[in-house]
Amino acid sequence: MVQNAFISVITQEEKEKNSGSVEFQVFHFSNKIRRLTSHLELHKRDFLSQRGLRKILGKRQRLLTYLSKKNKVSYKKLMDKLDIREPKTR
Repeated sequence: MVQNAFISVITQEEKEKNSGSVEFQVFHFSNKIRRLTSHLELHKRDFLSQRGLRKILGKRQRLLTYLSKKNKVSYKKLMDKLDIREPKTR
């Protein structure tokens, strides 16, 4: 697994200034998801990592739902920037 394979969309200054913002948290969870997904491609029977991946996916989904309700423009920009699909509506 290559650690530096993920290109940072957020600059270092933004990380230090806005590390608690919803956008930064979604970005951080997306990097974790990509890392865990590549790990699970190699280790298919790692069930604890699968559980962790599902938990992180749920957290990111809740944050994206919150962001879509609060700031639609920022939500759309973030979805395009991180190349995340729109969730299915019920």
